[in-house]
Amino acid sequence: MKLTTVCTALFGLVASVAALDAVEAYGNKFFNKNGTQFFVKGVAYQLVPDDPLVDTEQCKRDFSLMKELGVNTIRVYHVDAKAKHDGCMKALDDAGIYLLVDMDTFDTYIEAKGLYWNSTQYERYSEVMDAFHSYDNVLGFFVGNENIAKKDDSPAAPFLKAAARDMKVYRDRKGYRTIPIGYSAADIVQLRPMLQDYLTCGGNSSEIVDFFALNSYSWCDPSTFETSSYDKLQEYAKNFPVPIFFSETGCNVPGPRLWDDQDAIFSKPMINDWSGAIVYEWIQEQNNYGLISYGPKVDASQQGQDVVDGFTRKGKPTPISPDFNNLKTKWASIHPTGVMKKDYDPKKVSTRACPTSTAGGWWQVNGNVQLPTVGETLTGTFTSQASATADPSDKPKPTDNSKGGSGSSNGNGSGKKDEDNAATHDRQVAAAGVSIAAVVLLFALVL
Repeated sequence: MKLTTVCTALFGLVASVAALDAVEAYGNKFFNKNGTQFFVKGVAYQLVPDDPLVDTEQCKRDFSLMKELGVNTIRVYHVDAKAKHDGCMKALDDAGIYLLVDMDTFDTYIEAKGLYWNSTQYERYSEVMDAFHSYDNVLGFFVGNENIAKKDDSPAAPFLKAAARDMKVYRDRKGYRTIPIGYSAADIVQLRPMLQDYLTCGGNSSEIVDFFALNSYSWCDPSTFETSSYDKLQEYAKNFPVPIFFSETGCNVPGPRLWDDQDAIFSKPMINDWSGAIVYEWIQEQNNYGLISYGPKVDASQQGQDVVDGFTRKGKPTPISPDFNNLKTKWASIHPTGVMKKDYDPKKVSTRACPTSTAGGWWQVNGNVQLPTVGETLTGTFTSQASATADPSDKPKPTDNSKGGSGSSNGNGSGKKDEDNAATHDRQVAAAGVSIAAVVLLFALVL
């Protein structure tokens, strides 16, 4: 009887700390540990403005319903690096769901005007990595979201690329798992082709993004592969050098959403080059993109802990008809297999030339320009010259020459040790618990 009790406790404890296997980026694909290709079936999840991954009970309610919907990935735009996330990350793991998380915070966004990549941004980004690196179900980090969306925004591209470079250096120097670091772009036809090529050009793997993602709403049901311009998206993605996927999609005009774009994304020819899609978004808000609600809309003046902008953000998630069920039915009928890692040759992907600028054009970065260092600002026009090389053994030296704006320094530093990370500490305690339980079981068997 005692042995049965001990065994039950041990197996329960092992199950409670088991994690999804990490997914890796290899060539232009994502692969599971067993060698099968991983495709994103995701949903954008920003339940509350600051951090939706701190309320464990709400996470359990939401992620359970997401599992029913067919979700295997969520995207979160803002997190509090100092908060505890073990409960929600465990709830994600239990539901078989991975996390893509943006590293910028409200005051560290890489602006397209007043350009800089400074020490405050560097520290905040690294703090997010410190807080989440230990979870195997973290699929990747974003260094930015739609930073480049207007005609004069392209000079921000080298700063985004520098952020990716420095975060990869930080990741590797800290000995963290090689978690992919990428960018989420707005689908602006005058910018997107050049931007996706620029962020992956130059021939130096330490300086390019590990994946490229696209926020696109061009497929509005009813539509077709050609009418939606998905044929053009596919043309530019063919044999792309890193994984490419939709980080937002789901046009709701005129509605209801039929999700026929998912058929295109998960079938040939797109499935040969794309790695899936994230649907926008989980909660119903003013824009009417929500898949669920937590109750009827209330007066916007009734701001509170669980009400923001007139929408309740806590409680039992209720599917919105017919969009939720339409997506559930669609994803249930889609079972992409892709290619096995052992049969995949990453040498077949193509690294494109760095785009050149044209007089009066939207793209203003001329070729493989030297990337800025931490603290450098844009003081002139980028011109074509040799690309800077980051040495993973050297920590970028923050000088913070920029002034004002969202990057004004008020961070607490980024050099905290692994043992100072609450998430890591809790996992160490859990691992110790497993070891103790194993000793108890062995002792019981001897008896």
